[in-house]
Amino acid sequence: MATSAIKVEGLCKSYTLGGTQWRHGTLYDVLANSLRAPFGQSKSTTHEPPEQFWALNDVSFEVKPGEVVGIIGRNGAGKSTMLKVLSRITAPTRGRVELRGRLASLLEVGTGFHAELSGRENIFLNGALLGMTRREVVRKFDEIVAFAEVDRFIDTPVKRYSSGMYVRLAFAVAAHLDVDILLVDEVLAVGDAAFQRKSLGKMGDVAKGGRTVVFVSHNLSAIRGLCARALLFDGGQCKIDGPTSETLSAYESGLSEAGGSLQAAHFDGPLTRELVFQELACTQDGAPVTVVDPTRAFSIEVRGMCTQSFDSLGLNIALYRDGFHIATCHDTPTDVAMRAGAFTSRFEIAADVLRPGRYTIGIGASSTFGRWIWGGDVAALDFSENLGGRAANRVAGAVALPYAARRVQ
Repeated sequence: MATSAIKVEGLCKSYTLGGTQWRHGTLYDVLANSLRAPFGQSKSTTHEPPEQFWALNDVSFEVKPGEVVGIIGRNGAGKSTMLKVLSRITAPTRGRVELRGRLASLLEVGTGFHAELSGRENIFLNGALLGMTRREVVRKFDEIVAFAEVDRFIDTPVKRYSSGMYVRLAFAVAAHLDVDILLVDEVLAVGDAAFQRKSLGKMGDVAKGGRTVVFVSHNLSAIRGLCARALLFDGGQCKIDGPTSETLSAYESGLSEAGGSLQAAHFDGPLTRELVFQELACTQDGAPVTVVDPTRAFSIEVRGMCTQSFDSLGLNIALYRDGFHIATCHDTPTDVAMRAGAFTSRFEIAADVLRPGRYTIGIGASSTFGRWIWGGDVAALDFSENLGGRAANRVAGAVALPYAARRVQ
């Protein structure tokens, strides 16, 4: 009997930066290179040797059958590359991966879907790719459609689906078909809040059914609730492999100790070239602080550079505790114009609102036409528990909710 569903030994994956990588070429690569150099002409210009980027560097771990394992880390840490290697989307440069059983993966919206085919046809196509018979897919079909809530559009080509519809159907297929291993990336963030809760519940059911789940997410609350074990990736390496509570604590501690610079943080979105976040600082009574006294007002300042002017732009920060989204703060009531150049957005937060503990911070911005930039878990703030001897149960929780109460007897 197999002792592990997934076994990774000394796994390395490198990419070539700024150069042409000829190994493992595809037809697309050949055509693209032909267009770059028409009629077979070659350039005599001497180029510097291409730089190698190691997305994964000597990673080893095992996952037992029926185990639910979370993978966390900042953007660019190697989490998604690991899942792509496990899914056989990309080949490792070195190392070995052993998988035992049928595997389904949901790494990005519509993974494995054909845009010209209908939702119905894609369900059967995905089932066939997983090695399932038509009878097996038919048995699960109604359950998949009901979960995805796309029954009215099941015979419509998926290229006409919204991103939410797309991801609902893709997740439903991956989660309901009979597989032994399920790989899920942060793609669930595309869905609405109700569907995210529904999907997390389904993953819990999948795990209870004895199937193996590997889950990559910035939703630390989901990782804490679903996974008994978590891996912390950083710089292409697995830095910590242990109980979820210990791994999350180490991750948040690292964010807190990183200081105010955002140079190492990773941001996603269409505005990453036009908007560069450089620094985050917390001040209290006009002085920088590393530990905040929650009984006094404080400010969070975000500084950066705007490389072009915007007619309409809004900046925001989001506060999280234990993976739960506590609040989002905007620097202006509505989106306003921003000139090119340096900027500072100051967010002033009143006293006695946030409770003691550690909070992680996300930073983002959005403009017209759906253009945006976002960086999750780019920094962390510690709020002191030294509150003058007040009883712990009097300051429990994440926020101090304004309320009125009286005793009636």
